[in-house]
Order: sequence, then C-alpha cells, then structure tokens
Amino acid sequence: MTTSLPWGASDQQVTCIACGETLDREDAREYDKHGDRWNREDKAFEYLCKPCYRDCCHQGREGLEETLVAADAGRTDRETFLRRFCELTVDDAEPNRTGS
Repeated sequence: MTTSLPWGASDQQVTCIACGETLDREDAREYDKHGDRWNREDKAFEYLCKPCYRDCCHQGREGLEETLVAADAGRTDRETFLRRFCELTVDDAEPNRTGS
C-alpha cells in the first residue's frame, strides 16, 4: 500500500544554493532565478534553507537577468564581470548621465 502525501509534499532532499546544507524539500524555500515561481511548466527550481531565504534581499529583480547576461555572468572572469555589471547598473541608476 502506498501512502499519499499532501499536494506539494515529498520526502525529497534538496541542497541550499547559498550555504550548501542538505535538507528536506518541505523545509526549504523555492528559488527561481527568473523571479516567476508561480509559472511551473517545464521548470526546475533551486532551493534555499529558511535562514538563507530570510537573509536574501526580496526587492524587485526586473531586468536583473538581462543585466547579468549583458555583463557576461559565468562567461568571463570575476573582475571583468564586476566591472561590466557596475557600469551597466550605474547607467541604469543615472538615466540623465551623459557620455564622456
């Protein structure tokens, strides 16, 4: 006889992407890098433990993925990425800024 679990419940183990702790899925929080955790079709989530989730900034992320791609996140060295990311975000923060 199989036991049925409530909707969404499982005995799956997941790993927190921030600290690396392995924990039960039911004790974790879903993280969707695209910021749309409600659209679940064909999506694989990453997870955060509750303490790391509480430490996260919960501000809007509109445009963040596009900025990361434009700054070559994951495709260039850290120093180059950080320089590009800062340049792109400063440009966004100062819309009336004129070029040099």
